[in-house]
Amino acid sequence: MRPRQGIIEIFSTFLQFDADRFHAWVSDPHLRRSMQARLAQSPQMEAAENYWVLYWYKLWQAQPDSLAKAHLTAYLQEVCYWTAHKTSASFTASQYTLSDCFQMAIARFDKVLKGFNPQLGYGFKNYASAIFSSVLKDLLRQQQEVDISTNWSLLRRLSQKRLVESLQNAGLGAEVISRYVLAWNCFKTLYVPTHPTGTRQLPKPESETWEAIAKLYNQERITQLHPSGAECSPQTLEKWLTACAKAARSYLYPSLVSIDAPKPGQESGAFLDDLGSFEQDNYLNEMIAAEEQKKQQSRQTQMRAVLAEAIAKLDSQAQTIMQMYYGQGLTQQQIAKEIDTKQYTVSRRLTRARENMLLALAKWSQETLHITLTSEVLNNINTVLEEWLQVHYRRPSSLMESTS
Repeated sequence: MRPRQGIIEIFSTFLQFDADRFHAWVSDPHLRRSMQARLAQSPQMEAAENYWVLYWYKLWQAQPDSLAKAHLTAYLQEVCYWTAHKTSASFTASQYTLSDCFQMAIARFDKVLKGFNPQLGYGFKNYASAIFSSVLKDLLRQQQEVDISTNWSLLRRLSQKRLVESLQNAGLGAEVISRYVLAWNCFKTLYVPTHPTGTRQLPKPESETWEAIAKLYNQERITQLHPSGAECSPQTLEKWLTACAKAARSYLYPSLVSIDAPKPGQESGAFLDDLGSFEQDNYLNEMIAAEEQKKQQSRQTQMRAVLAEAIAKLDSQAQTIMQMYYGQGLTQQQIAKEIDTKQYTVSRRLTRARENMLLALAKWSQETLHITLTSEVLNNINTVLEEWLQVHYRRPSSLMESTS
C-alpha cells in the first residue's frame, strides 16, 4: 500500500480495493477543498497531524453533521485496513474477504468517535485500532454462527434482548414486537429437538409442534398482550418467526454502504454530500484544537511514565512473560514450554501484570484527570492498555506513539 503524503491527502482520500487488494487512494473533492481552506487559514499547521485530529474531533463534538466525521473517517483508512488485514488472517475459515472485513470495521466508526476521550491521553489511531479489532473479531465470530445456523437454530440461540433489538432495527412498532416476542417464547418453550444433529442445523418444527405453539400463543396472548389481538394460526406464527430470523440476520450482520457510494436510484450524488456544509467561522475551533493538542501531548508523556513505572515494578519473570507474549507474539502454551512452567501459571501471571498496570493507569486518570471511574471508562482504559502493550513491546524504542 502506498502511504499517503501530506495533510490534505491524509484527511481527504479513501482506500479503493481491486480484486481484494489495495488499488488506489481516491480523493473526495468536498474534503479536499475543506482541508485546503483550513490550511490556507493556518499554514503553520500543515505538518501537524495530531493537531488536525483533535481539531476535527472537537468540531464533530460541536457539530455532528459537519464534514468533521468524514475527515476523521478518511484519516483512519490505513488503521482500518491493517486491522482488517491482521484480523481476517486469523479467521482462515471465514468466507469474508479483506475488503469485506474493512467495510465491516469502518461501518462501526461511530463507536470509535463516541468512545474516544482525548483527556485520557491516548492517541486516536491506537484507540481506533483497538476498537476496530475488537468489533471485527466479535462480528466474524457472530457471523460464523449466523451463517451455519438454520432459522430455527438461530432463534433458539438468540437472546430476547437481541431479538427485540433486531425487530426494532427492522422498523417494527412496539405492539408488533410484543406479539413476535411472545410467539418466539412459545416456540422456545415447545420446540426442544432431540435429534443428534447439533444445535446449528435444527430442522423446521413438525406440524404437531406448530399446532402446540399456536395453542400456547393463543392462551398466553390474553394475559401477556395488551391488546391481546386475534387468534393466530400455525401458519401465521411460522411466518412471524421466519421474519424474526430474517431480522436477526440483518441486524447481526447488516449490509454495508460506502460513504461515497451513489444514493439509491440516483446516478450522481453520494451519501457524503448529506454530511453538511463546511463552516467558515473556525478561529475559535482552531484555538481550542491547538490547546487540546498541547494538553494531550503532556498527558501522553505522563501516561508513558506511569506505565513504564508499572512495568518496572513487575518481577523479572512477569517482565519476561510480558515480553514473550506481546513482543514475540508467543502463545501461553509456548511461553510455558520456554520457561518450564504450567500454562495456567503463565495465564495468571499475565492477568496479574495487566491488572497492576490497569490499576496504575486508572489511579493516575482519577487523580490527574479527575475522571470518575465508571465501568465504561475502565473498559475504555483496558482496551487502550492492551493496544499500548502491543505497541510498546514491539517497538522498544518508543513506549507509545506520540501521534494519534
